[in-house]
Amino acid sequence: MSGEPDRTLMAAGALSALAALLHLGCIVFGAPWYRALGAGEWMAQASIAGHWYPAVATLVIASVLTVWALYAFSAAGVLRRLPLLRTVMFLVTTVYLLRGLAAVPMMSVFPGRSVSFWLWSSGICLGIGVVHLIGLLRVWKRLGRPP
Repeated sequence: MSGEPDRTLMAAGALSALAALLHLGCIVFGAPWYRALGAGEWMAQASIAGHWYPAVATLVIASVLTVWALYAFSAAGVLRRLPLLRTVMFLVTTVYLLRGLAAVPMMSVFPGRSVSFWLWSSGICLGIGVVHLIGLLRVWKRLGRPP
């Protein structure tokens, strides 16, 4: 954690943390949030019915996003160095970018969501991926060195 923290990766971490919080909001506030965030009517109805699946699936996603936020903050230099930092940051960045670019193929794999959902969510993921990529390129050499 020496030197000035990377602000781009701090922003990347904040974006992943915000996404995690929004997912937790679905668990807390239920069907209206599942609908608003585009999870699909099945998830909203299952939430209303008290089914376990929406909460568990959403908690898993929120947990993954939280870990990604912690890794971005670690890469930024504001948290201690986490294991496999360079590799994990590369994979996180790749997942965000691929998710952002895969709107059309994902529409057929996950039917029941609107075109608007796919365009918005893909654009958001692509934007977060670009922020990660810019930050990762800025610190790539430093992440390759042991602490």
